[in-house]
Amino acid sequence: MLDAVAGDLRSRYGARYRIVAAVSGQAALPAIEQVDRRGGQVTLVVADQRMPGMDGTELLVAAKRPAAVARSVLLTAYADTDAAISAINDCGAG
Repeated sequence: MLDAVAGDLRSRYGARYRIVAAVSGQAALPAIEQVDRRGGQVTLVVADQRMPGMDGTELLVAAKRPAAVARSVLLTAYADTDAAISAINDCGAG
């Protein structure tokens, strides 16, 4: 699924934006921090609620520190109302 979403984003927005994909939250955070350190701007963070090691809400909350202006999208294939409410309350995802 990651490859499909990243491919779709690259085909539509790749000419204007750099698209970076990571297989986990632990892999995504250093990439986000690196963009920030280099003076770049993270404009969108897309996370799956069920990822290995760190759930999507945790990633979005952690990503707000280096990428404070980024938009957040939380994906879930499950009717997980608690996760959605937590994401909205904790990091403004919606």
